[in-house]
Amino acid sequence: MTERDIPDSWSSASGREPDQNKRLSRTEQFGETQPFDAPVTGSTSKSVKRRKKNHTEGLPINSNSQETAQLSRIPAKLPRWMKSWVLWLVLLTLIPGSVAFLAMAMLLKLPSAPNCPSIFWPLASASVRLHCAQLAASKQTVNDLLQAIALVKQLPQNHPLHGEIDRFIEEWSRDILKLADQSFQTGNLEEAIATAQKIPEDVTAYKLVNEQIDKWQSIWSKAEATYNGAIAEVKERRWQSAFMLSAKMLRVNNQYWAGTKYDQLNRLIATAREDGDKLGKAESLANTKVVDKLLEAIKLAESIGPESYIYQKAQEAIPTFGRKMLELAQAKLDKQDADEALDIARQIPEIAKLQGETDDFIAIADAKRSAWIGNVSGLEAAIAQAQQIDPSRPVYNEAQQLIARWQLEIEDVANLEKARILASQGTVPNLTAAIAQVELIPASNPRATEARQEMGRWRAQVETIEDQPYLERAEQIAIFDDINSLQAAIAQASEIRRGRALYPEARKKIRTWVGKIQRIQDQPYLDQAQELAQSGNLTAAISVAQQIASSGRALSQEAQTAINEWEGQIRTRENWRKAQEVGAAGTPEALVEAIRLADRVSNNSILRMDANLAIDQWSQQLLEIARSQGQSDIARGIDIAKSIPRGSAAYSAAQEQIRAWQEFLNPQPEPQPQPQPESLPLPQSTTTNGQ
Repeated sequence: MTERDIPDSWSSASGREPDQNKRLSRTEQFGETQPFDAPVTGSTSKSVKRRKKNHTEGLPINSNSQETAQLSRIPAKLPRWMKSWVLWLVLLTLIPGSVAFLAMAMLLKLPSAPNCPSIFWPLASASVRLHCAQLAASKQTVNDLLQAIALVKQLPQNHPLHGEIDRFIEEWSRDILKLADQSFQTGNLEEAIATAQKIPEDVTAYKLVNEQIDKWQSIWSKAEATYNGAIAEVKERRWQSAFMLSAKMLRVNNQYWAGTKYDQLNRLIATAREDGDKLGKAESLANTKVVDKLLEAIKLAESIGPESYIYQKAQEAIPTFGRKMLELAQAKLDKQDADEALDIARQIPEIAKLQGETDDFIAIADAKRSAWIGNVSGLEAAIAQAQQIDPSRPVYNEAQQLIARWQLEIEDVANLEKARILASQGTVPNLTAAIAQVELIPASNPRATEARQEMGRWRAQVETIEDQPYLERAEQIAIFDDINSLQAAIAQASEIRRGRALYPEARKKIRTWVGKIQRIQDQPYLDQAQELAQSGNLTAAISVAQQIASSGRALSQEAQTAINEWEGQIRTRENWRKAQEVGAAGTPEALVEAIRLADRVSNNSILRMDANLAIDQWSQQLLEIARSQGQSDIARGIDIAKSIPRGSAAYSAAQEQIRAWQEFLNPQPEPQPQPQPESLPLPQSTTTNGQ
């Protein structure tokens, strides 16, 4: 029996009724008792039909009886052809041969296989059950394998085929687990578990089910954790970590996670990285706090699609960018640049989801712009605009406070406008009247600060008008630049009291005139000191100038400068004198000290030329001493030569002498001659001339 003889679905519980079982053909009964390893040749149902057809087509008993009756009525005289011995010979040859052929065919025909779907299983033998179970299991589907197990596992433990049946049950259970593992490998964990759990608990292979399910769940949970971890890294824009986690999925023992989900995750990371770069660029643009850059940042964030894992962060960033634009607008409004503030606020796109806050800001800014015009009509327009703000809006309380302030300002503005008209006349009475007008504005009113500023400006104008004549007369008196005139000018300017508008200017002029008086008084003493210095009496000059330097008067700085110069000349002379005294000793140490003292002579002094000549002379003496010492003690000669100062006439010669002595003390090794390669003998010619 082949697989095609078994319908796709047949139940192990199905079977024939007892009356149907009685009508089983002998062929079916024979099939039930055939051995397990009997070959299968055909279907029982087909065999039954074939036998019925043969019965129909054969010679029935009734037909033979009728023909016999008819033959009995044939007359005695037979036809001629029936008397032919050839005919009878042929008939006698064909009929036994046909019978023999049919008999051999019946003997050689194999018994038909049982028809499994139509078997009554309570009466089926173990071999039939095993045979049908094998046929079902050969389809390698879960249901067929389960049916195969169900057919044979009901046999008793002491059945002779029990060992064979247990082996098949173990094999079929493992086949079910393999099919379940295929579902697991394709990504259907629940289907794999459900398939594995269909294996009966009372079979030996059931112990593998829980072990396999635990293994699948462990692999699946680790893969899910790795995948979700990579997604979490993507959301935080940590691309390197995300790629490292995705690489771990290649080592997952599941084709679905190591293949499909790995490719999906890599595409997701690559896409998210592109979107992350967009969002990063948008954030960089937003940090510039430039309106155009912020608008560009919003467009970049908006271009990130909802399928991206960066989409949520992009959507959260857009209101942040919009709020930065609103902050820029507020900063402009704080500087009373209402036009620029309104222009920025109106550019905030709707996607920023700040429409309500933007509308409130525009309403307040527009009202403030009207109020900042500074006149009554502007304030009235501002109040009307602020009154249109709905009480449900967050800025309603601010609007009400502004309305109350602007209502107070209307009266203040009227007083300021009236005061400004009076002050524009520029006379002391009008300025005084303008000051009195703004004093009506209380200090608690919004325009009090502006009123105080105007009042201070007008008072300064009044004081300038009143005090300017004093300052002008003082300047006219001081024009003669003598002590009496300058003192009179100082007295005139001193009439301007502290705290008045022209007081700083008056004090500045007084300081100038006082300085002139002090110069006139102290100049003779400074001239006297300079005359003493020119005559060479520097000590007396310093004494006279010291009185002026310590007084703190106008010429004190000039006197101190002269004193410093004269003291320098005294030190220069002293150093030159000491250098000459020390150099006279002629020893190397004395000559070195003399050169050092002479070098302290200032370059601006007339003694510097003499000092330079002396330094050259002493350096030459040192060189001669060094050469003399070098004849007996080269090391001593080198030390003396090294003390000759750079820039002196003997310095170059001293350095050359030092090098010569050092070469003498540390001669360079003579280069060894390179060995010449031995000359090879020339090969002798095989022939001689003439030979």
